[in-house]
Amino acid sequence: MRHVDFSPLYRSTVGFDRLFTMLDSLAQPEQAQTYPPYNIERTGENTYRITMAVAGFDETELSIEAHAHVLSVKGEKNEDTAEGGEFLYRGIAKRAFERRFQLADHVEVTAASLKNGLLHIDLLRNIPEAMKPRKIAIAAEPVEVPKAIEAQVVNS
Repeated sequence: MRHVDFSPLYRSTVGFDRLFTMLDSLAQPEQAQTYPPYNIERTGENTYRITMAVAGFDETELSIEAHAHVLSVKGEKNEDTAEGGEFLYRGIAKRAFERRFQLADHVEVTAASLKNGLLHIDLLRNIPEAMKPRKIAIAAEPVEVPKAIEAQVVNS
């Protein structure tokens, strides 16, 4: 079992504790879910697309929900749609699934489409103006000129 201790990094970073917790949880052996397979691709500077292979499912059997930085995709196959024949071999999965994706801050779902057995979910990272980096001007302090001491000459 591998375990990485991220505690030394806490001293040199601010606000990344959630990231380290997520990395630590990835190292934990869990029931690795492999169905349905999916791709995550970057389609632009601030746009992403999740593509899931959901062959055999139609729009009514799939549900997509985004809540509190978690995107959930669920699929439930209706068993009532039997095709009337007797199966000698069943290799096409009809099992229900639920796949969850952790979304970063300011990422929102913009669209979803189902075509040729592939479910496409488009995401947009919309960073508010207040969160975008801004240039901070550095003001130079004025150089103080040494003051001359003036004295009055007294005539005697």
